[in-house]
Amino acid sequence: MAARLRAGAPRLTREVLERLPAELPAYAALPAEELAGDIAEIVQHTVRLFADVVEGRPGAGDPDLAPQCASAAQRAEEGVPLDAILTAYQIGIEMCWREMTDQARPEELADVLALFADLLGIQRAIVAGVASAYLEARRLLDGPEQSGRHALFAALLAGESADTVAGRTGVRPAAHYLVLTLVLAAHPDEARLGPCAAIAARRKLRRVRQALDGFTGRSALTALDPGGGTALLPMDAAPDWSDVRALIARAADAADTAITASAALAEPTGIPDAVDRNTEVLRLIRDTGRGPGLYLLTDVLLDYQLSRPSAALAGLAGLLAPLEGRPELLLTLETYLAHGRDRRATSGALHLHPNTVDYRIRRLTGLIGLSPNRAEDLHRLNAALVARRTLGPRPPG
Repeated sequence: MAARLRAGAPRLTREVLERLPAELPAYAALPAEELAGDIAEIVQHTVRLFADVVEGRPGAGDPDLAPQCASAAQRAEEGVPLDAILTAYQIGIEMCWREMTDQARPEELADVLALFADLLGIQRAIVAGVASAYLEARRLLDGPEQSGRHALFAALLAGESADTVAGRTGVRPAAHYLVLTLVLAAHPDEARLGPCAAIAARRKLRRVRQALDGFTGRSALTALDPGGGTALLPMDAAPDWSDVRALIARAADAADTAITASAALAEPTGIPDAVDRNTEVLRLIRDTGRGPGLYLLTDVLLDYQLSRPSAALAGLAGLLAPLEGRPELLLTLETYLAHGRDRRATSGALHLHPNTVDYRIRRLTGLIGLSPNRAEDLHRLNAALVARRTLGPRPPG
């Protein structure tokens, strides 16, 4: 019977996954990725666990049920009702029972009764473990500890001193915080109508939070919605920024979505200013069409400085005024600089012949008197493009 269960585990898993959405509305609302991924793994693990028990191996103890308990905690965060989870296990156990007994003969009654006793034992262990993990997750989500974390987060965002924060919340803040401002792209499952979209969004946020928590080994303070938000990671010292870039990449992989982030290190009283700077950096990243990833202020210093009010902005933007009536030349300039002045890469990006790129570069150089191929003109051209983006297009002349 144990060998039969193990051999049939993939087929049983498929059959269970067909029944769950058909019979339980809460599972019908789950994203397809979750059913085919996390939940399919739990079904197979449970079938093989039952096979171990049938063979007389130790099983259904706390370590054996760790995946089921972790899954129950995740379903609690997603708002899946506990009764639906327990019913799902009942469906799976029932199908295992039928798999083992549908060919039983009358003279095998004693063996069937022994299997039934094993089934009751593993069912009891699963129900107890899963219900306990689910209720503990809900307690943490709804309890005073979470309220305390919200209070600490709010106090830090208000820029209160460490002593004031400690007096208000009863928690001494860290000496420094890695302040992250995140923009999260939508997961494909969020485009679906109905409760599936909300569950997919919560799953995405859970995976992002798990990645952030793992960076320092301490829980991050977060205020995130499906579009992004702010995270404060307690730090004892300045991070290696390459590690922070890797963190954002891991979070994006875990959540299966693109993440654009800005980061700064700040003491508690400097957190509001850090959030403001991060927000401005992300605005500049968006306006300049850069891709996902982590950006620091140092990555956009020129754009940041030129986006401040200054009498020089109009003059810089005016350098490109002769190109306003020639959008193809302006686009060629932007693309040429974005591709490191590589004519072939530029021609590929614009779907042009390389000779056409050369012609356009010569043409725009004649109009504005500045060449992207002269090192001494590069800084002025980049500054002019930033100024133009800041002020908007200007009339020729």
